[in-house]
Amino acid sequence: MKLSSRIAGGLVVACALAVTIAGCSGGGQTSTPVSTDGGDDQAAYTLVEDGKLIVASDLANPPLDYVEEGSTEAMGFEVDLMGAVCDKLGLTCEYLPAMKFDSIIPLIQQGGRADVGVSNFTITDERREQIDFTDPYLDSNLGIVTRSDAQATSEDALNAEGMRIAVQSGSTGAAWAEEHLPNAEVVSLDDPVLSVTGVSAGQYDAAVADLPVMQYLANSYDNCQVAVEIPTGEQYGIVVSKDNPGLTEAINEALSELEQDGTISDLEVKWFGTEL
Repeated sequence: MKLSSRIAGGLVVACALAVTIAGCSGGGQTSTPVSTDGGDDQAAYTLVEDGKLIVASDLANPPLDYVEEGSTEAMGFEVDLMGAVCDKLGLTCEYLPAMKFDSIIPLIQQGGRADVGVSNFTITDERREQIDFTDPYLDSNLGIVTRSDAQATSEDALNAEGMRIAVQSGSTGAAWAEEHLPNAEVVSLDDPVLSVTGVSAGQYDAAVADLPVMQYLANSYDNCQVAVEIPTGEQYGIVVSKDNPGLTEAINEALSELEQDGTISDLEVKWFGTEL
């Protein structure tokens, strides 16, 4: 799957949704009661637009969230998961046009345009200083992609002067590369698709990002491979504003129900071929 088709797909999404988003980006938030335990206790949360859960994502992390060539529809594990969460909450799920990964947390922190951020965000203490996370919904590690014919494929070999390592700006992959490959040149890009495309074309010696994404993208190029799997033990969570704890609570309840009824396991098999 080539870079140009993914970028084109993202731009089509932006154009197709522009009118809808313009109508809600400056709107007032609404207070919506939701039962948190099936009883009489109620927790209030706010939504940018009544009846909708508006999601911010970079839509560049297949098979988690992406747009296929020739389509305007967001798809992937996380997109299906958010649809299931919204079904539990009685809400319609709506995605904003694709945006840069490192702009999503500030967007949620600021409020007013999106209710949640969902783009395989690893739960970290540093990020928790700005926003809240839901309970984790997926465990993951990092992966290093190189060309299949590369001579340097180990962490030690890549940590050398002259090596160029592509990462996604603001990601845990970028943080790992900066810490563990200090002798190499770490190049920050907008998304993992650009990173792996650059490796395939010989622009970079390696790319570092979330393992499920690296496995998918490496399989999309006949000259790339996941050379190293890095056991970081990361967990993904949904990003919610600190000013909206009722929404975090409601989503956590929905995630718990989806775990118990087997929906999350079914989605893992659908998108990853196995339960993770």
